[in-house]
Amino acid sequence: MVTNEFPPPVRAALSVALLPLQPLLGRIVTRIAARYPEILERLGPHQSTRFVIEPTDLPFALLLRPEPGDLLLRAYPRGEPLACDARISGRFMQLLRLIDCDEDGDAMFFSRDLVISGDTEAVVTLRNALDDVDGSVATSIAAMFGPPGRAALAGLRRFGGWSHRETREMP
Repeated sequence: MVTNEFPPPVRAALSVALLPLQPLLGRIVTRIAARYPEILERLGPHQSTRFVIEPTDLPFALLLRPEPGDLLLRAYPRGEPLACDARISGRFMQLLRLIDCDEDGDAMFFSRDLVISGDTEAVVTLRNALDDVDGSVATSIAAMFGPPGRAALAGLRRFGGWSHRETREMP
Protein backbone atom coordinates (compact mmCIF):
# COMPACT_ATOMS: atom_id res chain seq x y z
CA MET A 1 0.00 0.00 0.00
CA VAL A 2 1.27 3.46 -0.89
CA THR A 3 1.13 6.06 1.83
CA ASN A 4 0.12 9.65 1.22
CA GLU A 5 3.35 11.07 2.57
CA PHE A 6 6.92 10.23 1.60
CA PRO A 7 10.00 11.46 3.43
CA PRO A 8 11.63 14.45 1.66
CA PRO A 9 14.51 12.39 0.16
CA VAL A 10 12.05 9.90 -1.34
CA ARG A 11 9.88 12.73 -2.74
CA ALA A 12 12.99 14.31 -4.28
CA ALA A 13 13.99 11.01 -5.91
CA LEU A 14 10.44 10.49 -7.17
CA SER A 15 10.40 14.02 -8.61
CA VAL A 16 13.53 13.18 -10.61
CA ALA A 17 12.03 9.84 -11.69
CA LEU A 18 8.89 11.65 -12.93
CA LEU A 19 10.87 14.13 -15.09
CA PRO A 20 10.77 11.97 -18.26
CA LEU A 21 7.01 11.67 -17.87
CA GLN A 22 6.36 15.44 -17.99
CA PRO A 23 6.79 16.02 -21.77
CA LEU A 24 4.67 12.94 -22.43
CA LEU A 25 1.86 14.26 -20.23
CA GLY A 26 2.09 17.62 -21.99
CA ARG A 27 1.74 15.89 -25.35
CA ILE A 28 -1.24 13.86 -24.13
CA VAL A 29 -3.20 16.87 -22.82
CA THR A 30 -2.43 18.90 -25.96
CA ARG A 31 -3.53 16.10 -28.30
CA ILE A 32 -6.68 15.31 -26.32
CA ALA A 33 -7.66 19.01 -26.24
CA ALA A 34 -7.13 19.23 -30.02
CA ARG A 35 -9.04 16.00 -30.68
CA TYR A 36 -11.90 16.76 -28.28
CA PRO A 37 -12.28 20.57 -28.15
CA GLU A 38 -15.79 20.04 -26.84
CA ILE A 39 -14.33 19.03 -23.47
CA LEU A 40 -12.77 22.47 -23.00
CA GLU A 41 -15.87 24.20 -24.34
CA ARG A 42 -18.11 22.34 -21.89
CA LEU A 43 -15.89 23.36 -18.96
CA GLY A 44 -16.82 27.01 -19.53
CA PRO A 45 -15.82 28.98 -16.42
CA HIS A 46 -13.95 25.96 -15.03
CA GLN A 47 -11.24 26.00 -17.73
CA SER A 48 -8.77 27.61 -15.33
CA THR A 49 -9.63 25.25 -12.48
CA ARG A 50 -6.68 23.32 -11.10
CA PHE A 51 -7.72 19.68 -10.69
CA VAL A 52 -5.60 17.22 -8.74
CA ILE A 53 -6.25 13.67 -9.90
CA GLU A 54 -4.86 11.32 -7.30
CA PRO A 55 -4.62 7.59 -7.98
CA THR A 56 -4.48 6.42 -4.36
CA ASP A 57 -2.60 3.24 -5.25
CA LEU A 58 0.21 4.97 -7.19
CA PRO A 59 3.08 7.08 -5.84
CA PHE A 60 2.13 10.23 -7.78
CA ALA A 61 -0.71 12.63 -8.41
CA LEU A 62 -1.57 14.57 -11.57
CA LEU A 63 -2.26 18.28 -11.74
CA LEU A 64 -4.57 19.23 -14.62
CA ARG A 65 -5.39 22.76 -15.68
CA PRO A 66 -7.52 22.58 -18.86
CA GLU A 67 -7.10 26.23 -19.80
CA PRO A 68 -7.01 26.70 -23.59
CA GLY A 69 -3.70 28.18 -24.66
CA ASP A 70 -2.09 27.24 -21.34
CA LEU A 71 -2.89 23.54 -20.89
CA LEU A 72 -1.14 21.76 -18.06
CA LEU A 73 -0.89 18.11 -17.06
CA ARG A 74 2.01 17.27 -14.72
CA ALA A 75 2.88 14.47 -12.36
CA TYR A 76 4.01 15.17 -8.80
CA PRO A 77 5.03 12.83 -5.99
CA ARG A 78 2.14 11.94 -3.71
CA GLY A 79 2.11 14.06 -0.63
CA GLU A 80 3.61 17.06 -2.42
CA PRO A 81 1.52 20.08 -1.46
CA LEU A 82 -0.30 21.06 -4.64
CA ALA A 83 -2.44 24.17 -4.85
CA CYS A 84 -5.69 23.07 -6.41
CA ASP A 85 -9.33 24.02 -6.67
CA ALA A 86 -10.67 20.47 -6.83
CA ARG A 87 -9.36 17.00 -6.02
CA ILE A 88 -10.49 13.64 -7.37
CA SER A 89 -9.05 10.60 -5.58
CA GLY A 90 -9.55 6.91 -6.20
CA ARG A 91 -7.77 3.76 -7.24
CA PHE A 92 -6.08 3.96 -10.64
CA MET A 93 -8.38 1.38 -12.23
CA GLN A 94 -11.47 3.30 -11.11
CA LEU A 95 -10.11 6.55 -12.52
CA LEU A 96 -9.23 4.80 -15.79
CA ARG A 97 -12.65 3.22 -15.96
CA LEU A 98 -14.23 6.64 -15.57
CA ILE A 99 -12.56 7.95 -18.76
CA ASP A 100 -12.78 4.69 -20.70
CA CYS A 101 -16.32 3.42 -20.48
CA ASP A 102 -19.84 4.45 -19.70
CA GLU A 103 -19.25 4.26 -15.96
CA ASP A 104 -21.61 6.24 -13.79
CA GLY A 105 -19.40 8.73 -11.95
CA ASP A 106 -22.17 9.51 -9.48
CA ALA A 107 -22.46 5.84 -8.54
CA MET A 108 -18.68 5.67 -8.10
CA PHE A 109 -18.81 8.68 -5.79
CA PHE A 110 -21.71 7.39 -3.70
CA SER A 111 -20.09 3.95 -3.40
CA ARG A 112 -16.94 5.78 -2.22
CA ASP A 113 -14.83 4.46 -5.10
CA LEU A 114 -14.05 8.14 -5.78
CA VAL A 115 -13.50 10.90 -3.26
CA ILE A 116 -14.09 14.45 -4.42
CA SER A 117 -13.15 17.58 -2.54
CA GLY A 118 -12.92 21.27 -3.26
CA ASP A 119 -14.97 22.77 -6.08
CA THR A 120 -17.45 19.96 -6.65
CA GLU A 121 -19.25 21.97 -9.34
CA ALA A 122 -16.02 22.00 -11.37
CA VAL A 123 -15.60 18.23 -10.91
CA VAL A 124 -19.18 17.55 -12.01
CA THR A 125 -18.67 19.81 -15.04
CA LEU A 126 -15.47 17.94 -15.96
CA ARG A 127 -17.17 14.58 -15.56
CA ASN A 128 -20.11 15.70 -17.70
CA ALA A 129 -17.74 17.02 -20.37
CA LEU A 130 -15.91 13.68 -20.46
CA ASP A 131 -19.21 11.75 -20.50
CA ASP A 132 -20.35 13.70 -23.55
CA VAL A 133 -17.27 12.78 -25.60
CA ASP A 134 -17.98 10.62 -28.62
CA GLY A 135 -15.89 7.61 -27.61
CA SER A 136 -13.24 6.83 -25.06
CA VAL A 137 -10.52 9.31 -24.11
CA ALA A 138 -8.47 6.33 -22.84
CA THR A 139 -8.65 4.68 -26.28
CA SER A 140 -7.48 7.89 -27.93
CA ILE A 141 -4.54 8.17 -25.53
CA ALA A 142 -3.58 4.53 -26.08
CA ALA A 143 -3.74 5.05 -29.86
CA MET A 144 -1.06 7.76 -29.54
CA PHE A 145 1.36 4.95 -28.68
CA GLY A 146 0.34 2.63 -31.50
CA PRO A 147 0.02 -1.14 -31.03
CA PRO A 148 1.86 -1.20 -27.66
CA GLY A 149 -0.49 1.44 -26.24
CA ARG A 150 -3.59 -0.33 -27.52
CA ALA A 151 -2.33 -3.66 -26.14
CA ALA A 152 -1.61 -2.11 -22.74
CA LEU A 153 -5.10 -0.61 -22.55
CA ALA A 154 -6.68 -3.90 -23.64
CA GLY A 155 -4.76 -5.66 -20.86
CA LEU A 156 -5.91 -3.11 -18.28
CA ARG A 157 -9.51 -3.54 -19.44
CA ARG A 158 -9.27 -7.32 -19.10
CA PHE A 159 -7.67 -6.97 -15.68
CA GLY A 160 -10.35 -4.48 -14.60
CA GLY A 161 -13.17 -6.60 -16.01
CA TRP A 162 -14.87 -4.08 -18.29
CA SER A 163 -15.39 -3.57 -21.98
CA HIS A 164 -14.77 -0.34 -23.80
CA ARG A 165 -17.04 1.96 -25.69
CA GLU A 166 -16.41 2.74 -29.33
CA THR A 167 -14.27 5.74 -30.10
CA ARG A 168 -12.81 7.78 -32.85
CA GLU A 169 -9.09 7.13 -32.72
CA MET A 170 -6.54 9.88 -32.94
CA PRO A 171 -4.62 9.92 -36.23
